[in-house]
Amino acid sequence: MVKRLYLFLPLLFVCSISLAQHSDDSGNRKMLRMYEDSLAILGKRFINDTDDLTRKAANYKFIPTLVSALKISNSFNYGFDSLKSVSIINAPDNRFRVISWHIMNQDGSYRFYGTIQMNSDKLLMYPLEDYSPLLKNPEDSITDNRKWFGAQYYKIVKVNAATPYYVMLGWKGNTIRSNKKVIEIISFDRENKPILGLSVLDGNDKVRKRVVFEYTRQASMLLRYVTEQHLIVFDHLSPPDPKMKDRPDTFGPDLTYDGYQLKDGRWRYVDNLDMRNIPQPEDDTFVDPKKQALKDREQVPLKKH
Repeated sequence: MVKRLYLFLPLLFVCSISLAQHSDDSGNRKMLRMYEDSLAILGKRFINDTDDLTRKAANYKFIPTLVSALKISNSFNYGFDSLKSVSIINAPDNRFRVISWHIMNQDGSYRFYGTIQMNSDKLLMYPLEDYSPLLKNPEDSITDNRKWFGAQYYKIVKVNAATPYYVMLGWKGNTIRSNKKVIEIISFDRENKPILGLSVLDGNDKVRKRVVFEYTRQASMLLRYVTEQHLIVFDHLSPPDPKMKDRPDTFGPDLTYDGYQLKDGRWRYVDNLDMRNIPQPEDDTFVDPKKQALKDREQVPLKKH
């Protein structure tokens, strides 16, 4: 009888731990759902409200609420699926995820917000601070999370080079006249801190650390990754008239396509791509955020691209 009791006690102890962990996970998910509901309400407000001060006030409340939610254990694995006002994109290897969003200013310009959340037991994240107005040469600049060329991301691709890095594709509202899209590169140093920008984009005229496209706000631009071909494909942008070649805010797609092809850990520029040979997934079409207002997702890019 005594032997049976000794055998039973460890089993009881293990079961108790398992039940406690299950209870903790259940409680954490309940708290995360509560935070998600609050964040969704604030997100709709800072996207849809017509008053500039109300949008910004909602955003200022949104930020600490999001941080509180991310402090909850296992928050990295929580998708916040009902939170449509922000983009939450995981790296393919789940090393990190990027949460990014934007606020439209009264003058039609944008400010971007975000954070990089690492996949760790305790909350480890790097707030992204929009440094766009002061970053004069973004295609030539290597920065960190404190000097971020703000964007709202919809795709992350891992590159298994000698030193692994990631490519992020993002939308960047600009002014009342133009929008931008961005090919951003992110890597991590030995202390696991993010580095933004890397000289791996071999263009037709120079090597870039990131690529920035500008085009008229009246148009939309294709920028997506084709997994099967390890190819970033994008619209070739041209001015409506040769006299406006120095006015990128007038540029638009000219029905030809260029790209960057991955080769030996670097991206080689290729022009005049034949789109007939490139798969066209159903969710490929990028919906410009401005056109989403009537669907309660105004100015919010699609999470999938």
